This record gives sequence, C-alpha cells and structure tokens, in this order.
Amino acid sequence: MTDLDNLFASPFSKVADFAFDENVARVFPDMIKRSVPGYPTIIESIGLIANQYARPNSIIYDLGCSLGAATQSMRRHVSSEGCRIIAIDNAQAMVERCREYLVAQDAMIEEAIPAEVITGDIVDYPLQACSVVVLNFTLQFIKPGERLALLRAIRQALLPGGVLILSEKLNFAEPSTQNSLEELHYAFKRANGYSELEIAQKRSAIENVMLPDTLEQHQQRLQQAGFEHSHIWFQCLNFCSMIART
Repeated sequence: MTDLDNLFASPFSKVADFAFDENVARVFPDMIKRSVPGYPTIIESIGLIANQYARPNSIIYDLGCSLGAATQSMRRHVSSEGCRIIAIDNAQAMVERCREYLVAQDAMIEEAIPAEVITGDIVDYPLQACSVVVLNFTLQFIKPGERLALLRAIRQALLPGGVLILSEKLNFAEPSTQNSLEELHYAFKRANGYSELEIAQKRSAIENVMLPDTLEQHQQRLQQAGFEHSHIWFQCLNFCSMIART
C-alpha cells in the first residue's frame, strides 16, 4: 500500500533541497501521480514503445529508474526474445524499494523479462550495446554541463534502429506561455489535494535540484549527441515525453 505524500504539509523554518531519500521513496508513487500530469499514460506507453523497438537478445536500460515504474511497464509489454533490462539509480533508498516491487511483479507475471537493479551514477556508468534506453524524468536532475555527454554515451551505445525515450518537465522561453502552464500545473496539484503550503515548500525544495530545459534545448542537444530524429509523442501541460532515434 502506497503512503500518502504529506512530506511538505507542515511548515519548515528552512526548506532543505529535495533528495531521493527513504522518506521520498516511501511516498514516491503517490507524489509523482499527484504531481506529474499524464504520468500513468507515459508509463504505460513506455512499455508499448519499448516493445516496438526492442531487438531480440538485447539490453534495455532504465536510467534513473527510481522505483522502477518504467521497468515494470516494459516487463509487461516487451515480447522480443532474450531481452533483459538493466535499471540504474544513484539513490539507494529508491533502488531497494525498486527491487522489492520487481520481486512482487515476478509473483504476478509469468515469464517476465529479466531485470537487474543497480546502484550507480548514470553519468559515468559504462553502457553496453542496447536497443532501448529510457530517461524518464531523469535528465532534468543531471547537471546541465553533463547532459550532452550522457546523451552522446547513450547514442554511442544504441544499436542501429535503437531508440531513446526521454520524458522531461519543460521550460518555455516565452514568459506568458511559461506563466500560463506553470499556473495550470499548480492548479493540477491543488486538484489532487496539495495545499498552498505544500506546493510552495516543494517548489523551494526542488528549484535548485531539478533544472528543466526548453523543448528547443532538448532538440538541439539530441541533434548534437548524434540522434538523427526526435519528436514529442506526448505532452500534458509543461510535461512531455520524446522519442529520439538513431
């Protein structure tokens, strides 16, 4: 049973930077469902997209896997023989719970493709040849100066015809667009039961940790990394998911 996210419900004298610790891991499913518009659709569709591009006997990466929602979706949908998933996250609390969730999934799904969960830093992790890579709301937590190198490493590891699924919160260069979508996002959170205090304190906690880019920045960086084509397949408010192909 998922715990309710009330981490920011009480006032703090000083709001600490957001961290993927045990407290966050405990409430993360509730937090992300109530904070990210369209998240269930993104997760389910990641499995469908991965199934379309996964090559037999290849590796699939879930980089910055958190509790493994994308990994679980791919295990439900990928049907290519011999595939295996390597899920990586640098937060030990998230990794431990992710492993627990995958064990529970094993008990419910017969012959799910193998999945290994590793504690590690995706910035310097040596990627092997692979057919699908998922960065599901992960790149925005990587230092901006390290993002291009990570994407280049992913592009070099992808097999011909391989795909990167990249989900991100977006910034917008045009101020009125940014303000409009930001206010709609806050309205989404209010509709999901978050108070003004919770919204404000969460914003303070995450503003120095999560640094979103514009769509144009993403597209330019993907091109610089060597991807031949990229496009949005889903957007809800200021959240989107893209496909980048080799």
